[in-house]
Amino acid sequence: MPYFPDLTAVLVDGARIVRDKVEYIVEAHPIGVVTLPTGQVVGCDPLAGADAAAPFTVTVAPGRYGLRAWVAGVHRGNSERQHRTTALQLVVADKPTVHWELALTDGQEPAGLGAEGFLGYPVDAGVGTLADLAAVRALARWEFDQLDEVFIPAQVSPAPAAADAVTDEITGANVITVSSGWGDGIYPTFIGYAADGQLTSYVTDFLVIPAEASAVG
Repeated sequence: MPYFPDLTAVLVDGARIVRDKVEYIVEAHPIGVVTLPTGQVVGCDPLAGADAAAPFTVTVAPGRYGLRAWVAGVHRGNSERQHRTTALQLVVADKPTVHWELALTDGQEPAGLGAEGFLGYPVDAGVGTLADLAAVRALARWEFDQLDEVFIPAQVSPAPAAADAVTDEITGANVITVSSGWGDGIYPTFIGYAADGQLTSYVTDFLVIPAEASAVG
C-alpha cells in the first residue's frame, strides 16, 4: 500500500505521538499569510527548483491564506529533544478535515506506486514552501545574492526557521520557506477535504513522524 500518513492525528497542537520508543510532541506555528493571485498552488524547494516546479492539479480561489508550520519535538530515550518541521500546512477553509488525497501535478499517476511509495517534490536546499505559481516563478528570476540575503541566514534558526518575502511586486505574491524535516529528500503533499467536499488545506509531510505512528495523548 502506498505511503499515507494519519495527518488528522498529527496536525493537533500538543499531540503526543509514540513510534518505536521515540516520542514526538507536536506544536502548531502560524508563520504568515500567503498571497495566491492565480490560485495555482506549488509545493517545492524554491531555492533549488523554482524554475521548474509544477503546480498541483487541484487549485483554489485566488486570495490570501494562512500558512502553518507543525514542529515536532523528537525525543529518543535519554537524548536531548530535537525540533524538526514535520509538516507545512496551507489553510484554505477552517473546517475539520475528514478525507485526504495525494496532491498531484499534471502527468503524475499514483496507481503504480508500490508498498510505502509516494509522489512528492525534491528538496535540495533544506527548505520547502507552499506558494502560488506566480510567486515561485518570480523567485526563479532572483540573483543568488538576493536569495542569499533573504532566504539563507548566516545562522540557522530553530525549526520552523521561517523566512518570508514578496517575490512578485505586481501581484504581491510571496514565498514563505520553512526547514524541511531532517533535510534534503523527496516529500509528499496531501489535500484535505471537509465532510461537505470543500477543500480545507494542502499539507506537505516532511516525513519526521512515521506513518504508522498513532496519537496516544
